[in-house]
Formats: sequence, C-alpha cells, structure tokens
Amino acid sequence: MRRITIWLLSTVAALVLLFSYKTSTMGAGGETSAIASGSDGPAGSGSSWTGTDDGSGSSSGDTSNGGGDTSNGNGTSSGSGTATGSVAQTRWGPVQVRITVSGGKITDVTAVQVPDGNHRDQEINDYAVPILRQAALAAQSARIDTVSGATVTSDGYRESLQSAIDAAHLK
Repeated sequence: MRRITIWLLSTVAALVLLFSYKTSTMGAGGETSAIASGSDGPAGSGSSWTGTDDGSGSSSGDTSNGGGDTSNGNGTSSGSGTATGSVAQTRWGPVQVRITVSGGKITDVTAVQVPDGNHRDQEINDYAVPILRQAALAAQSARIDTVSGATVTSDGYRESLQSAIDAAHLK
C-alpha cells in the first residue's frame, strides 16, 4: 500500500510539472522593437495616401474609390507624403507597411504591424524587418527578395508594400 501511494504521488507530481512547463514559443509577447510605435492600433484593410500630389489628383484619403488613376499623366506621383499599405493577413499574423515619399521616391519604409504572437516571431521580425526595409529602399519597389527564415513575413511585407506604393501612385 505504501508503494502505491508513493508511486501515485510521484506520478501526479510529474504530470503537474509536465503540464506547467512553458515552452519558448509561449512568451509574453510584450517586446515589439521591430515595428513602429504609435497609437494607430489595428488598421483597416485599405490603403491610404496622405500628402501632396502635383495638383492633378486626390491628396488624401482612401484610394479604393473605384475611379480612374488620379496621378499625373505618366502614372507616377511627384508629391510628398506617406502612404499606408493594406493589412496583409498571414498565417502568423497581420503585416502592414507605411512608406514615406519625397519627390516621387520612397525615402522611408516603416513596418506598422508584424506578427508578434510569441518570442520567436519577435526574433524573426527583429532580424527580417530591417533587411526588408533596406531592400525596399534600394529597389524603390515591392520587387524584393524573401528573407530566409521569414518567408511568411516577407510575403506579407511585399503585399502591403505594393499596396502602399499603389496608394502613393508610384511606379
């Protein structure tokens, strides 16, 4: 009887320890150094342009009005301002990008949202987002390479970046 009691207690203790073990992917998720800090919160799914065009088109607001191209004759904008891409829903979470345009060139790219559900997501994005930003600035387009180990984030980044470029009427 004594052996059974000791065996039962040790089995219960082992099960309690097993089920209370926290893996590295169950982190708190409080650190988000790879994304922009701001009070935007969850953004809508549309793209938007805020800035000044060359006088031939819409200068702010949602660009999904269904109308024709509001940029100048050659399909590009020579204005300055910011464009926020649509939210790309990936299997690990949303990705959203904001670009800053000056003189018809992309001068800055900021990740507004990236997956941050666990510590591993944060590690991946802390590594991948600066690489994706540099690639976008160098290419001046969404035709950038995928970052190894961050395929899903890279795909979402490209999708949102293209949406922001379209909203800013850049080629």
